[in-house]
Amino acid sequence: MTITVFLAVIGAAVLHAAWNALVKNGADKLVSLTAVMFGHTPFAIVAILVAPPLGADALPYLAAGILLHLGYQLFLLYSYSAGDLTQVYPIARGSAPLIVAFVSITMLGVTLKGTELLAVLIIGVGIVSLALVRRADGLRNGKAAVFALITGCFIAGYSIVDGMGARAGGTSLAYFGWLAIGNNIALVAIVAVRAPQTYGKLWQTGHKLFWIGGGASFIAYAIVTWAFTQAPIALVTALRETSIVFALLIGVFFLKERLDLMKVFSTMTVLIGAALLRLAKP
Repeated sequence: MTITVFLAVIGAAVLHAAWNALVKNGADKLVSLTAVMFGHTPFAIVAILVAPPLGADALPYLAAGILLHLGYQLFLLYSYSAGDLTQVYPIARGSAPLIVAFVSITMLGVTLKGTELLAVLIIGVGIVSLALVRRADGLRNGKAAVFALITGCFIAGYSIVDGMGARAGGTSLAYFGWLAIGNNIALVAIVAVRAPQTYGKLWQTGHKLFWIGGGASFIAYAIVTWAFTQAPIALVTALRETSIVFALLIGVFFLKERLDLMKVFSTMTVLIGAALLRLAKP
């Protein structure tokens, strides 16, 4: 992994933690998430117009990616309704690199060097250890942990599919542009059926999230999709999940969530894994 890809993915991690905090802090989680996802649309249109045409080989991946992103968004909502940002976010994001690494090695024929594999494991274990964190009231939150773990499975799924799709299509930017539009078309239908009142609230409480959250979210994953074409998907996925560090800082200092020794320990473990990943020889 080159220094350019490394720094780009770290930047994406900051943006990802920021928009997740905006969703978590919203009074109505569905309105907040819908605003962010719909906010992808203007950026996606620009991406499609400026990027080379997407190759037809990417279409099966595109269809699968849309379904997996929808599953991720729905379970992310369930998770944030049940638990704190500093518990839900780490479990969801931390389980993903472990699953991606396992699938990459056992099913996709990807070979990771010993140092790279160790770095992925350290990052994943460090983040998943936050499943032991207690809620603000001092009690463990098993329901939030289960929802977050299911969310992590969807993250792993779309990471692998999108990485392969961007490579097959010959352009990561067009791939994600079409993915965002397809995802939003499906999301419009789902919201219309399950919670049509959401649309009336979007402009009242979600117009800032549309532009700020939507822009941050689109740019973050556009960077990650590009990185998938430049480095092994397992390594990019693991590095992206260092966003836990930024999510923890946002949760503690801005959302006034509880800080304890387990969160500090887990964060330091993730940082050690990220440093090891960067120092691994290509």
